[in-house]
Amino acid sequence: MSVDLSKLVNKAVEGFVPEVYVPTHQFIDFPVDDRLKANIISKGYVTPTPIQDQSIPVVLKGSDIVGIANTGTGKTAAFLIPLIDKVLKMRAAGIEERVLIMVPTRELAIQIEQEFYGFAKQLGINSVVVVGGAGIEPQVRGLRRKPNFVIGTPGRLKDLMERRELDLSKFQTVVLDEADRMLDMGFIQDMRHIMSFMLDNRHTLFFSATLSRDIEKLIGEFLNNPVRISVKTRDTAATVDQDVIRVPNGQKLETLINLLKQPGFDKVLVFGRTKHGVERLARDLNQAGIKSDSIHGDKTHGKRQKALGLFKQNQVNVLVATDVAARGLDISGVSHVINFDLPATYEDYTHRIGRTGRAGQTGSALTFI
Repeated sequence: MSVDLSKLVNKAVEGFVPEVYVPTHQFIDFPVDDRLKANIISKGYVTPTPIQDQSIPVVLKGSDIVGIANTGTGKTAAFLIPLIDKVLKMRAAGIEERVLIMVPTRELAIQIEQEFYGFAKQLGINSVVVVGGAGIEPQVRGLRRKPNFVIGTPGRLKDLMERRELDLSKFQTVVLDEADRMLDMGFIQDMRHIMSFMLDNRHTLFFSATLSRDIEKLIGEFLNNPVRISVKTRDTAATVDQDVIRVPNGQKLETLINLLKQPGFDKVLVFGRTKHGVERLARDLNQAGIKSDSIHGDKTHGKRQKALGLFKQNQVNVLVATDVAARGLDISGVSHVINFDLPATYEDYTHRIGRTGRAGQTGSALTFI
């Protein structure tokens, strides 16, 4: 990342209140199955976020959609609610609807399934998560039960297709979530391969935090006359104190340890560049008496979930991560994001610091230079 320091230094706006969005609907207004509506209400959902308010009616009508929105804005509910309703209505008509949800990371897939089961409670519809880094046989058994929702990462989806365990010609609906991240991670050819096996007249939902030339090309390839909805804002930056810390040569670890021992550094995400570096840094922090864990691509599925769980439950104060944790994950109460290593791009930087200063709280982002 060629560093423009001015972009990394920004005071949070004191008492910042984002422009109030006045929704057109309340959740109780959406024309969805009454049982689904009861589940939505039981989860405490009353007023939809902008992406939910604008997307749900479009998806309920069966239109293709392009949704551009920041992470943490409720995109998951924006597609799960109308698609669960679609499955219920198709079943009532004697048709078993099947939905594919393609995502870039294991963690996001699991997070979506957790939300799914909250909305789909006692509705008689089910799902399976198919991701790399986890045993394939339980996933195969899950697919053989013909679940209504398959939530997976491109590599594992392709693997299961090649094993003839996943027949996408039976799926009428596809969601491409965090499409820009899948592009960044090099999944473009896998995405094209997977989509080529789906019905031409499918229902396609496409969500992204950014809109680049490459993303526009994918939209042209995969969608049919989509409705475009953009609710992207810069609210996250306005609630995040951003600053740089100039570190003398050879003193990065010492500087980090001293910072983390200060009051107020209660729940901290530390970003590193490499898997090995992240693993070593978490080990060094533990040796310094700072409860830490790590998350990166070489960790097994189970160990990644355990590390996330410990961090979410405040059993470790610091989670050291590669950029795999920068998108899609909803971790509440992160007090600080520290860029121990610079991100590759400014866009990666914005996604990293978007893990703090959420839900109206003020956060802090510090970048070592």
